[in-house]
Amino acid sequence: MALDHALLVSLLEKPSSGYELARRFDSSIGYFWHATHQQIYRVLARMEASGWISGEVQAGETAPDRKVFSVTGPGREELSRWLGQPAEPDGVRDTLMVKLRGAAFDDPARLLPEFERHRAAHADRLSRYRAIESRDFAGAQSASPAMPSSGAQGASPGVDGRRSASPATQSDSTVTLERQQALQHLVLKSGIRYEQAWLEWCEESMSLLRSFNQSQSTRTTP
Repeated sequence: MALDHALLVSLLEKPSSGYELARRFDSSIGYFWHATHQQIYRVLARMEASGWISGEVQAGETAPDRKVFSVTGPGREELSRWLGQPAEPDGVRDTLMVKLRGAAFDDPARLLPEFERHRAAHADRLSRYRAIESRDFAGAQSASPAMPSSGAQGASPGVDGRRSASPATQSDSTVTLERQQALQHLVLKSGIRYEQAWLEWCEESMSLLRSFNQSQSTRTTP
């Protein structure tokens, strides 16, 4: 995926100035697709030159004028083309995993401070994800819901877990908003469950590292 497509998604969610987009990106898509503000500004200029987005200067009464970007028809066509392409699973490069294997040839307990630092970082991110869920998806299904029955028929569940009205009885904008919220929550659930699983694995790893340390202490005690 190119940063271009991430920015197309973000601008379809809400037309924004470059500054607003960069700040909003940090607290949304940026959690799983990192980009610096300089990269965002550079790609916005390229996308505008390609005709995927257009910028409208809006005069500010109490603030400087700002250029608000929105997605054009060609931009939507490019997003549709990209959505239809297969996405290969991303490869993983994790230094901690290599260190863990290397610890077999050294003192495994030396990794405990490293694991404690990583545990704190993942716990902090989980707390932030939970706060976002409480703020933006209050009343929706939690990140660890009971699995729904696959035999249910009728209208699709709404964002809050209740059955929404048939799209035929709703405006297109309402249906799009509900779909957008449901899919955004689904992405957030993925992050929550990842952090939960990582913290569980971390506790298991630290317990094993401590057991190695205790076993070594027992063998060296006269």
